[in-house]
Amino acid sequence: MNRGDGLIQRRNVVRDNGSSTSKENQVEDDKIDKDENLDDCDSKETRLTLMEEVLLLGLKDKEGYTSFWNDCISSGLRGCILVELALRGRIELEKAGMRRKNLLGRKVLVKNETLTGDVLLDEALKHMKETQPPETVQSWIEYLSGETWNPLKLKYQLKNVRERLAKNLVEKGVLTTEKQNFLLFDMTTHPLTDNQAKTRLIKKVQDAVLTRWVNDPQRMDKRILALIFLAHASDVLENAFIPLNDDDYELAMKRVRELVDMDLEGECMKSNGNEVMWAVFATFIK
Repeated sequence: MNRGDGLIQRRNVVRDNGSSTSKENQVEDDKIDKDENLDDCDSKETRLTLMEEVLLLGLKDKEGYTSFWNDCISSGLRGCILVELALRGRIELEKAGMRRKNLLGRKVLVKNETLTGDVLLDEALKHMKETQPPETVQSWIEYLSGETWNPLKLKYQLKNVRERLAKNLVEKGVLTTEKQNFLLFDMTTHPLTDNQAKTRLIKKVQDAVLTRWVNDPQRMDKRILALIFLAHASDVLENAFIPLNDDDYELAMKRVRELVDMDLEGECMKSNGNEVMWAVFATFIK
């Protein structure tokens, strides 16, 4: 596999279907339209959210379900929801202030209440909008996962996230729906039907750490950087590297470790990018 010198920036942004009347929203919608026009490889039917991409990496192609031993993907998908909302301009972190609060100590603020058109994203956005005082990124991942000891926060849990994301992928023609019998119970599964969609996803991840690699996260596309981090946090990233030969596999894993071992606080401070994204990374890497 030939390796180039730089990562070609190529955004794969999900269209925001929410209506908008403000000038700021119009600018953002125009930006999304521009980015979509740059993305000639993916049709609108197979353009995936971060949550869908992480789930697709974790699904067994023929069996249509994630590993029973994976206890990371639940919280990882909630992290995807926060990053997706942030990339769509719906949420942001409070200002660091004079005392320079660290990423994990800063609260999530709703920046734009406009609905996204995605049910999961809008449900999470509604919870954040109605919660006072605001909560941190780490708290929201726990609340949305239902992993909290506070019974008053259980109402924030997003239920059946994997199943709902799988149904989205069924609607996009990537998966199908079947029933499988597991001796004591029947389970709905979602085997892969569109092999090209998953092949493109795997190639995108492989290329990001091999042929288009640059040793600088500031020059990487935010969406692919988030996908690598969140797939790693969800314990599904290695699935994208299994088809590689031994040398490329070792190189890919080495470069992922370099990303994971970064000084996230430092990267966030020198970035004019998305602070929520770095805070989500810090929650899983802490």
